[in-house]
Amino acid sequence: MSGKVWFITGTSKGLGRVWAEAALARGDRVAATARDISSLCGLVHDHGAQVAPIRLDVTDRAAVFAAMATARERFGRIDVVVNNAGYGLLGAVEEVSEAQARAQIETNLFGALWVTQAALPILRAQGAGHIIQVSSVGGVNAFPMLGLYHASKWALEGLSQSLQGELAGTGIHVTLVEPGGYATEWKGGSMVHAAPIAAYDEIRAGRLARWRDAEFADPGASGAAILRVVDAAEPPLRVFFGPHNLELTRAEYQKRLAGWEQWQDVAQLAVGR
Repeated sequence: MSGKVWFITGTSKGLGRVWAEAALARGDRVAATARDISSLCGLVHDHGAQVAPIRLDVTDRAAVFAAMATARERFGRIDVVVNNAGYGLLGAVEEVSEAQARAQIETNLFGALWVTQAALPILRAQGAGHIIQVSSVGGVNAFPMLGLYHASKWALEGLSQSLQGELAGTGIHVTLVEPGGYATEWKGGSMVHAAPIAAYDEIRAGRLARWRDAEFADPGASGAAILRVVDAAEPPLRVFFGPHNLELTRAEYQKRLAGWEQWQDVAQLAVGR
């Protein structure tokens, strides 16, 4: 069979499922991973041998390496690696428990790290490949009540930019996909909530109200976008999924630059100038 071979984490639902279906619909093959492998039965039913369903918890490093080896053995190569597995954690920094904080970073950051490490020897041997890191508009912005989620995505952004420099000239590309709001379970059943402290009730209510009043995009529309990215001869390091992310982030970066410029005399003072 021709076409690309994908390894996608978190394909049970949401963007991961949409992207797997988009790849399969055009004849590509997909190693589809999920914690609950029964959630992948529909993909196998519809696409048969094009799909390799693999049970995987991305926080288990040994299991990640085993899953990548299974996918390589099944399809002969890996062309596109999509680190999509992850979830949101709603809670003020003070509210988040140690277990919740560690679990957020373990999944959203370390899970992507383990998958990337497992894929790189295969991609380097091929002299080609594309690693898609699913970040967020929250990877370049930060909002109240999502501090640990932002921490995980900001860390992924830095890791991936560094990785791109390390892979220069190897034929392996790195892209951070930064989605805005989609009508997935991210803010619903998939989200973890910290135990509330009354001091943050007003801020929490405001965050939830903004989500209730917002319009969220159809995740099905993102399939064409991910195919455009992986088919590009020179894919971007960063790409927004969503029309309002650029405006939001431009304003954020203007504020950062203004703050740095305002305090530039202190930057000079710090080195005795």
